Amino acid sequence: MLLLILSGIRPYDYGTWALEIAPIIIALPILLATYNRFPLTGLLYVCIFAHSVVLMVGGAYTYARVPFGFEIQELLGLARNPYDKIGHFMQGFVPALVAREILLRGNFVRGRRMLVFLCVCIVMAISSVYELIEWWVALAAGQGAIEFLGTQGDPWDTQSDMFFALIGAVTALPLLAGLQDRQIRALDLR
Repeated sequence: MLLLILSGIRPYDYGTWALEIAPIIIALPILLATYNRFPLTGLLYVCIFAHSVVLMVGGAYTYARVPFGFEIQELLGLARNPYDKIGHFMQGFVPALVAREILLRGNFVRGRRMLVFLCVCIVMAISSVYELIEWWVALAAGQGAIEFLGTQGDPWDTQSDMFFALIGAVTALPLLAGLQDRQIRALDLR
């Protein structure tokens, strides 16, 4: 909560900040309401926190102006600030693990290959809905949506955003499945 408040103190643009932190404002009450009935693994809480930090920093500066992004841009010789790609990577990484945990703990899926497939499909659905929301905001806000969209002149920004979410999902699943499985078993033993 402290970081969320700090991110809202003189952000570059209050409207953009509000749009960027909206997922936190939506998720936080859900996490609090379900904590006793359906606590998540520690891994998920850490990942959700990390994703929230990315959103808050992006909201405070706007993604195209995050200083860390400029450092990456210079280091890699990129034409644009890539911080929004970190956000979209996290938009795939974290929801893939959330979907995996819910699908496993709810016994909705038995086969591991089907589990991976469904997690990736859920991530891609979330990513495409997010891109549609960006489009709707741009239509409603007109020129004011430039900071929220953060395309930085890239005509393929939407497609690359979804691609980075896909990369996030296919990175998270093999990288953290074992740890998540162990933590799920520990939760089930309680």
